[in-house]
Amino acid sequence: MTQTAAAAGRFSFPGTDISVNRMGYGAMQLAGHHAFGPPADPDEARAVLQEALTLGVDHIDTSDYYGPFVTNDLIREALHPYAANLVLVSKIGAWRDDKGGWILERGADFLRKSVEDNLKRLGLDQMAIVNLRMGGSEDDIAAPMQVMRQMQDEGLIAHIGVSTVDAGQLQIARDIAPIVCVQNHYNLVHRHDDAMIDALAADGIAYVPYFPLGGFTPLQSDVLKQVADNMGQSAQAVALAWLLQRSPNMLLIPGTSRRSHLRGNIAAASLTLGATELAQMNAIAGMV
Repeated sequence: MTQTAAAAGRFSFPGTDISVNRMGYGAMQLAGHHAFGPPADPDEARAVLQEALTLGVDHIDTSDYYGPFVTNDLIREALHPYAANLVLVSKIGAWRDDKGGWILERGADFLRKSVEDNLKRLGLDQMAIVNLRMGGSEDDIAAPMQVMRQMQDEGLIAHIGVSTVDAGQLQIARDIAPIVCVQNHYNLVHRHDDAMIDALAADGIAYVPYFPLGGFTPLQSDVLKQVADNMGQSAQAVALAWLLQRSPNMLLIPGTSRRSHLRGNIAAASLTLGATELAQMNAIAGMV
């Protein structure tokens, strides 16, 4: 039987009519190396997007600065006109220089142009959700959030999320506009956001981890592989399954540029870790 994203269960974003399968797809890897330039295989990239929908994905994360512009162009080429249930989520607050560098920028004119560019390239009249990308806890979030709220009031953005924020920035953002999701760095070993995840879950707000499989030490990777081998699963699938079981507000957007890898990621939606496996996995974070 084909394994689909629906096996992970569904999540409804607060204060919206948007509901998605908790296993989604992140489009960043469809662009070239380090998310810069065109894909090595454009036909395969489009096929990945099409197969993702066939496998039940209805939440795709993208950004105009992936490529730049590459992933949004591919999404439109492969999927437009869009299925009624497909939720496209973008991110603004940065651009790429001619060497592929990531340049953070959150001025009012730039943010507005970023949203307008996303709408044009994706062929949409309104973005369902746009994440405001911050650079760290020292960044002022109030001013760009006011711009986000203005664009929401104008109808360019339906709902707002934030990315790379700490608890203080999140509270400032929530004082300005309703926040429906937070996208931060988090995985099995990088667990600095545990308290935030629990607080967001209590409020019904989604948490979307980026780099869900990266940054493990060799020892941590060895333990993960042992658990996965004992279960007859891949290490990637087990790590993704742990995230899904970590909290009901966890939405996953693992990315890939190959259909074979996509199927492996989607398979994690059907995987349940028992008490023994969960205990072994939870202990990995303390290993160095």
